[in-house]
Amino acid sequence: MELEFDVKVTAGALYDYLLYHTYTSFSGMLGTIAGVLILIVFASTKYPIYLIAGTVLIAYLPCTLFVRANKQIVNTPAFKKPLHYQMTDEGICVSQGETKENQSWGDCVKAVSTGKSIILYTSRTTASIFPKKDLGEKKDPLIQMISTHMPPKKVKIRF
Repeated sequence: MELEFDVKVTAGALYDYLLYHTYTSFSGMLGTIAGVLILIVFASTKYPIYLIAGTVLIAYLPCTLFVRANKQIVNTPAFKKPLHYQMTDEGICVSQGETKENQSWGDCVKAVSTGKSIILYTSRTTASIFPKKDLGEKKDPLIQMISTHMPPKKVKIRF
């Protein structure tokens, strides 16, 4: 089985990945929980400083991630042109121009989906982002390919 497609990682797709990655981590959840707790304190005390602190804690991460996604898109040459993916039974080959990289299925850490993307982690902190809008009719074959070559406990893709 072989599957080939091109994707263009946009600021929106990168932001979607950064949100998922951050809010599924301990620190991302901790910041949000702390913000909510501070807002609860505000509700009972009515001191404006708690409202300000809670709002800042909750809004800080999404805002900084948005700025970071936009900066990365502008400053990273790899995001300027589409990436070509070729998925086979042996692994994944991603290419752009003359540059080509191969990854075996055994090296993939996990696969997840968000509302906008399918994300294939190739390490704890790096991933291939497949925007669903770029996949079109290849979305289902991609999910099937990932599900076939990765253990079920590593695949958390919603259809």
